[in-house]
Amino acid sequence: MPPKWLLLNLYKIMKKEIIIDAKDKRLGRIASEVAKALRGKTDADFLPNRTVLPKVTVKNGDLVDISEKKLKEGEHARYSGYPSGRKVTSAWEVAKKDKRKVFQHAVLGMLPHNRLRKIMVKNLIIYHGEDR
Repeated sequence: MPPKWLLLNLYKIMKKEIIIDAKDKRLGRIASEVAKALRGKTDADFLPNRTVLPKVTVKNGDLVDISEKKLKEGEHARYSGYPSGRKVTSAWEVAKKDKRKVFQHAVLGMLPHNRLRKIMVKNLIIYHGEDR
């Protein structure tokens, strides 16, 4: 059996990239597809505790189809860490500035809330248009 460090280096070399086009697709449908890809469930050798996960690139992140009802009812909250430091804004206000933030929030809600989540989010890249 090869040494452990060699196997880890081989995993890093074999890391792949998945490109998804989000143009004119519904927010929930494309977000669940991206969340599955971020976890690595699209591969045959899926392991839930694996840290070397694929990079997922989303093209046309600003052209995702979001219903008006979702934008009006959805809320995005931030917390500063201080008492009464919670700031709540509607999804409509967030989408006016950058629609990609609404998309990223939807994907975050579909990922497991564990230690690997931060690593998965780092592997998500959302672009405005077709270009990289």
